[in-house]
Amino acid sequence: MTIAPQSKASLVREHMAAGRWADAVRLAASFPRLDKHRDAILDARTAYTNPRWMAQLGVDPEAAKEAGHAALRERFA
Repeated sequence: MTIAPQSKASLVREHMAAGRWADAVRLAASFPRLDKHRDAILDARTAYTNPRWMAQLGVDPEAAKEAGHAALRERFA
């Protein structure tokens, strides 16, 4: 029995549904075309990987994560 491969977009949706936002952001940040959501998703990725650096830039890491979550909901829901 073979299992059909999942698309990356469906994996992002699966991570979102399970509440695994860091995984969803990580995967979505690797996509080449994110359109108007690109900056928010990439900022969220940076907030997850290096929150102290975001704070040094004057950006609240938690706010960047929430903005990334909202962008994912809009882009992939």
